[in-house]
Amino acid sequence: MKKLLVTSLALLLFISCKKEMPTTEENTTKASIPFGEMLDNYYEDGLKLNPLTATMAGDNRYNDQFPDVLSATYKAKAKAHFESYKAAINSYPDEDLSESEKMSKAILAWDCNVNLEGLSYKKDLMPIDQMWSPHLMVGQLASGASAQPFKTAQDYRNWEKRVDGYLEWLASSEKNMRQGISEGYVLPKSLIKKVVPQMDALAQSDVENHLFYKPVLNIPDEISEEDQKAIKTSYTKMITEKVIPAYIKMRDFMAGEYMDAGRESSGFSDLPNGSDYYDFAIKYYTTTTMTADQIHQLGLSEVARIRSEMEKIKEQVGFKGDLKAFFDFVRNSKEQMPFSTPEEIIANFNKIHETMKPKVDELFSLQPKTGFEVRRTETFREKSASAEYNPGSLDGTRPGIFYTPIPDATTYNVYSDESLFLHEAIPGHHFQISLTQESTELPQFRKTLWYSAYGEGWALYTESLGSELGLYTDPYQLFGMLGAEMHRAVRLVVDTGIHTKGWSREKAIAYCLDNEAESEAGITSEIERYMANPGQALSYKIGQLKIRELRAKATDALGEAFDIREFHKQVLETGCIPLALLEDKIDNWIEKNKA
Repeated sequence: MKKLLVTSLALLLFISCKKEMPTTEENTTKASIPFGEMLDNYYEDGLKLNPLTATMAGDNRYNDQFPDVLSATYKAKAKAHFESYKAAINSYPDEDLSESEKMSKAILAWDCNVNLEGLSYKKDLMPIDQMWSPHLMVGQLASGASAQPFKTAQDYRNWEKRVDGYLEWLASSEKNMRQGISEGYVLPKSLIKKVVPQMDALAQSDVENHLFYKPVLNIPDEISEEDQKAIKTSYTKMITEKVIPAYIKMRDFMAGEYMDAGRESSGFSDLPNGSDYYDFAIKYYTTTTMTADQIHQLGLSEVARIRSEMEKIKEQVGFKGDLKAFFDFVRNSKEQMPFSTPEEIIANFNKIHETMKPKVDELFSLQPKTGFEVRRTETFREKSASAEYNPGSLDGTRPGIFYTPIPDATTYNVYSDESLFLHEAIPGHHFQISLTQESTELPQFRKTLWYSAYGEGWALYTESLGSELGLYTDPYQLFGMLGAEMHRAVRLVVDTGIHTKGWSREKAIAYCLDNEAESEAGITSEIERYMANPGQALSYKIGQLKIRELRAKATDALGEAFDIREFHKQVLETGCIPLALLEDKIDNWIEKNKA
């Protein structure tokens, strides 16, 4: 997904899981209330302390708030919260719960345990990077084209207050980074170089062209003339006196003192307790107990398997030369760059959607009602962004959005667009996330949870459904699917290589260039993404392989009784869950159907 919310959603939800805790006395009360009410309290407590989660879900009660998640006070509340609910769930015996409630109990236990463990590390001494940190999400909200509403005068006032909180967080970020310098927690220089232009873009003094001024240019006519004048005056003052100075300060700090302190190494193993953190990151993102070495070897095996499939496509199209030469050919083929405008690229994605629509019913009995759109990534961030999916609101009034960056339409390569659409849009993230949000069976807290191994694993699994959905008739699009799978397989190798085996940024880039057809610029951006957020890139392939394994197990066990529509329903209906719980669910479904 992302990837600021997905895409970037995984990291953001890691931050947003640090929720407000009840006191010990309150915990005693919780044991005597119905289990479902306790789950609802967990969700509501979280929204109060994490208002951005509420806004992204379409809940506008806290749109004026932006908490400083870096503060000691906030972290103390987070720890107490998870400890309190971890204790509370133990007062509900399994024999008193339904099957769905047992799963919710297991998920809540996992959530509390993994987040308590996460709080023991100091990754927040590097709170800003080029892809995953909140300043990018704030840019989206500030544009007026995302989840933050700008429909009433109160909406405009809410955003002003939220900006004040955000700027407080930005100041805390600099404080944390200074502490990070003194304790040995700093970003690699190569990543700092990517952040500086992001800060510089919002440090410019042309107010009417400033990103934070965009909502003023689109004030609804329903807002009174008096309020419109007040908004223009207030926003101009906010931008000139608060926003621009804050970005100038952060830009200068990162370009100067922080850049000087930046490290030359690439992996977390060079940070204090970095190896322990990476072990935690594997657990957090894959929801498994796999080791880095196991994942590295799995990656090498998958790379070899996919290369053999790619060789077949190379032979099919009659290319003379080795596979690496074929990668170069596909990367640079003008036939795979047929467009001249961003609008043509967006239209091509919509055409892919129309092609597959007649086949979707054959694979999916469970489909979402939430609307869907394809949009170009905002220009302020598209140079460093990957394609991503941003969920719709919980009530379905805001559509799910597939964002694709198009820095230069004339060099945009379409060879992997079909698999990309399946992953980010339909039936990938849009189906999986929207169905979770629309469910009338799941408790609220499970509707905004994000476990990357399930979420990204599902999306990667759906890429393999292209032929069943009427796509991949062009061998280059089929090669694009293999390329996308290879892209996730090499992640297992390079992510573990960077963070546990001393691989440099350059070695990781070279390995990718040898094994996939992505452009060097795209690969470089990807490697830097893994450097910034260890472990997240492992989740895709680990989750995909588990879902494939479960489908094969069900097919073998049920024979002619196997129903692909029902299998997909089983995988999707319980929402985002740790892989072990998904496996238990499918095993139980198989046994019931065999009986």
